[in-house]
Amino acid sequence: MAISTQRNTHLLANYKCILICAAMALASCQYGFDSAAIAGFQAMPGFLRVFGYYDPNLSPSLSSSSSHNKGGTGGWAIETRTQQLISSTLNIGTILGVCLTGLFARYFGRRPGIWTACVISFSACGIQIGTTSVGALCVGRILLGTSNAFFFTFCNVYSVESTPAHLRAVISSLFSIWVSFGSLLGAIVNETTAGMVESRLSYQIPLATLYAIPGTLCILVLFVPESPRWLLVKNRVEKAEESLRRLRGETLKEEFLVEEFVEMQKGIEEEKEVAAEGAAFWDMFRGSNLRRTIITLGVVVSHSSSGLWLFIAYSTYFFQQAGIKDSFQMSILFQLAAILGTAMGMYLMYKHMGRRSMMLTGSVLSGLCMMGSALADTIKPKSVESSKAVAGFSIAYIFLSMGFSNGLSWPLSAEIPSSRLRVLTLSFATGVNYFCAWLISYCSPYFINPKSLNWGGRYCWIWAASNAITFVFFYLMLPEIKGRSLEEIDELFHKGISVRDFPKYECESSTRAHEVAVHEVKGAERTRVESSEGEKSPEVEPRSQREV
Repeated sequence: MAISTQRNTHLLANYKCILICAAMALASCQYGFDSAAIAGFQAMPGFLRVFGYYDPNLSPSLSSSSSHNKGGTGGWAIETRTQQLISSTLNIGTILGVCLTGLFARYFGRRPGIWTACVISFSACGIQIGTTSVGALCVGRILLGTSNAFFFTFCNVYSVESTPAHLRAVISSLFSIWVSFGSLLGAIVNETTAGMVESRLSYQIPLATLYAIPGTLCILVLFVPESPRWLLVKNRVEKAEESLRRLRGETLKEEFLVEEFVEMQKGIEEEKEVAAEGAAFWDMFRGSNLRRTIITLGVVVSHSSSGLWLFIAYSTYFFQQAGIKDSFQMSILFQLAAILGTAMGMYLMYKHMGRRSMMLTGSVLSGLCMMGSALADTIKPKSVESSKAVAGFSIAYIFLSMGFSNGLSWPLSAEIPSSRLRVLTLSFATGVNYFCAWLISYCSPYFINPKSLNWGGRYCWIWAASNAITFVFFYLMLPEIKGRSLEEIDELFHKGISVRDFPKYECESSTRAHEVAVHEVKGAERTRVESSEGEKSPEVEPRSQREV
């Protein structure tokens, strides 16, 4: 028996859970906004005047007197090493952050994790706005990376742990929607301020705008219940049930609400019984958890292997070096395509496609788009035709990758680990991913900077090959888990079910939970009946005695 069909309620009936998870997912907006902003700063004269250098040999397509033409840098440029530091230090901070999230989650819940990230974020923005030193700017980037790690770890885990099984991927994909929306906002703000060529305000205004996200989150999280699964892990059973009731509202009848809660409770109890005492980190590499850790690692690292970090770190600069005239407007179109792709992906995963098929499709399509950009710039490098081709394939890449693999990878990576090890496994995988992202951010300037290899679009050959490797990994390792509760996923991995047999295996956990729920609900009804009869007995008893 699978999950009771009565638990598969309509999407709109779960509006309360959607709103709660959307509030938590706002945390990822900072990540997108900052990525787009920093990518734009490196093509912004106001920023380059402070952190770059003037090169008289560069054609000044943007003169200091023209504040409306945003197509060039007016002869200002940036050193390869400075580019490396600004982009890669964010990833260093993220690696530091994910190392701390596992320890933090041992003692504190998901909501305190968001509040902690807000405090760190406020400090990071203040440092970056006020400094004119590359060193201090990098300190601010490290702090912002640390807050990002807390934000997307705890908001992603919260959504996966709190949503109904049949809606888990759709609601959890709000994470990707907020990332893309934040990137769009960052690109729009950059495009608006880029013309302030004489002023530091051109980059300080986007950084100051970033305060709005943690400020809003601090208020919204006050109204969000803690994750019921985390509360169960901490043996706070009554609070966990109360949290689940708040998340589900009136969408489920009592019997099926109890069924879901019992399934959570039994699954976590069984996991604790087999856990090695005091060895949580090494538990990720023992028994069935090793397989889950490898899959989680592959899913998260697919962000880097798909080539996404080329655009996260250097999109505006990359478009500029590829010969695209208005690189800032191109960045806005790029982020709009990301939002549309993510929305398409949410529809597909809700109505038509499973996790495995979407990840496989995404890696193939991403590889083909990267190949198209590389081929165009190889045949006619730095030409008008190749610039148009690179622009077209870049838009297609972000639309298709966010619509399939990259849009799904974050919720999927939080579904695979067990409840007890979820934050720890996701943090470990995210740390590895951001180490890869750091390498990409550090090395990419050598390939695209005119003072180095100056490959331009030809750099995409590397990402076409890495997408092919990613496809092979998903085909061999990634099972289909659509519609499965987190406790059913635990059972499937614990029993060592093969990738091919995952979709058709009948789980026992859902059957046991349903039987217990029916028994508990009937028992509660009998208790209420007996209690109501007992309340009437003082009136009935004297009457029966008179009859006797």
